[in-house]
Parts: sequence; structure tokens; C-alpha cells
Amino acid sequence: MASLPVEALQVAEPAWKPENLPAFPAIALKALQLIAGRDTSLLELCNLIRADSEFSSAILKIANSPLIAFSKNITSVLQASMLLGFRRLKCVVITVGLRDYLSRPLTPLMRSCWQHSVACALIAERAAIWSSLDRDFAYTAGIMHDIGRVAMLATMPELYARVVENEADQPHDLLARERELFGVDHSDAGAVIVKAWGLAGAFVEVTAGHHSEGLRCGGTASVIAPSCMLADVLGFGVARYRALRSYADIVKTFPVATWERFPREPDKFVEEIAEEIRVVEAV
Repeated sequence: MASLPVEALQVAEPAWKPENLPAFPAIALKALQLIAGRDTSLLELCNLIRADSEFSSAILKIANSPLIAFSKNITSVLQASMLLGFRRLKCVVITVGLRDYLSRPLTPLMRSCWQHSVACALIAERAAIWSSLDRDFAYTAGIMHDIGRVAMLATMPELYARVVENEADQPHDLLARERELFGVDHSDAGAVIVKAWGLAGAFVEVTAGHHSEGLRCGGTASVIAPSCMLADVLGFGVARYRALRSYADIVKTFPVATWERFPREPDKFVEEIAEEIRVVEAV
């Protein structure tokens, strides 16, 4: 069956409306606010996790996985939080929260969106460490950079599938399709969402500008756009692009301190990222 052109799918009013979005998991939103500097209570976060059986189970599975590799079995959320540390616990909670924001079971497109976000976060975290930047913010911003697309996909999965079903030259082609179909693209939608959640302006900058190569973000935010591009090139993309830049070219867009730290051949790097994604997917 032939695909309908985007023009045939246009609606009289924008199909995407912020007021229709499902609520982001409260525990994950709390962790985001902690990273944004609005609170510092590890105990409060632990109590929230313990009150939710699904989150508790996910945290314990990750704490006992090869990804963490503790020497003993972890049996409680409090024990996991103490061994993981506040930084790692927040990142795990946000990652699980994003996954749960997508409906279950995950469709192939939802899984691609999820894997792209996690891959971007893992790449950004590495780049931040190598550049002595804020690894917490880098990982979290990487996870959340595509929240606009995640929200569109979570609320309109069949309609959003039309956006990515055909190849495009560049990500900007997909943004144009989104604007034609929904009246807004996922970058601008993401900015609206994180503003509504009361997160720091840096998160707004990242969600709004992660496809803007000409935008020169300062500090840790500077690693998010290239991490997004690198995730696509390494095979963790949502759409099929015909004209992506090469791995070597994208590496050169990161801060100079990271250039020599990226592997010359990306195959092992891809497998490392894929393994970490598999562990989190299994919880």
C-alpha cells in the first residue's frame, strides 16, 4: 500500500497540544528537579522510589546487573541508593522514567526513539568526563533532548510514524515534516515541555537547539548536539538519513579535549553502548 504524502495528512489545527500530553512519571520528574538544583534530598527520592513497585523493581534489577557489577546481591532500594550514589541513582531514575513515558509494549519506532535517547546520553556523558564538564547534566540532557519527539510519539504513535517512514536527507527535513503535520517540530515541542516542568534554562536550550549545528552552546550543553548526531551515525537513529556526516567529521565537532578519546574505529564503541542499552531495556 502506497504511503500518503505528508500534505494529505495535514490537519485543520495543530495535532500536537501540550495540554493533551500524559504526565511524566512523578519520580523521574523529581529526579530532574534535583539535577536542576531545586532539591538535594536523597532520602526523599528513595522514599518516592520505594513507594512505587515498578520503579523499585527497575532500580534493584539495574543495581544487580553486570552494568553495575557490585560484589554482593542488592536487596533494598536504600542499599542500592547508597551503593549507586546520588548521581547515578538520579540518572537511572530518569532513564527508567523516559522508558515508562512511552507506552508498553514498545513498538519498533518507540524502541528506536528510546535507544537513540539513551545512546545520546551515554555518548554525552563520556564526552563530558573527557572534557572535565558536568557528567550529570550531560547524561540527563542527552536522555531528555528528544522529549518533544517522545511526547509526540507517545500521544500520536500512528500519526507520528508517518513522519519517519520515508528516508530524509537531514534531520531538518524531518523537522519540516513535523511542522507541516503537527504545527510544531519536536525541538520546539520539547522546549515547551521542559519549560512547563520548571527545569533550568539549559534544558530548554538543549531541547530547542539540538539540531541546530550553527548554535554554539556553552559549557556542558555543547556536547549534546554532536552526541545526537553521533548516535544517529552509530546506528542508534530514529529515522533513515541519506546525507549524514561521517563519524570522523562529527567527532571533530565535540570539545577539543575529547577528540583523541573517541575510538578511531567505532565498532567497539557501538557494542559498548548497545550493551548498556540492553541492560536497561531488560529491567
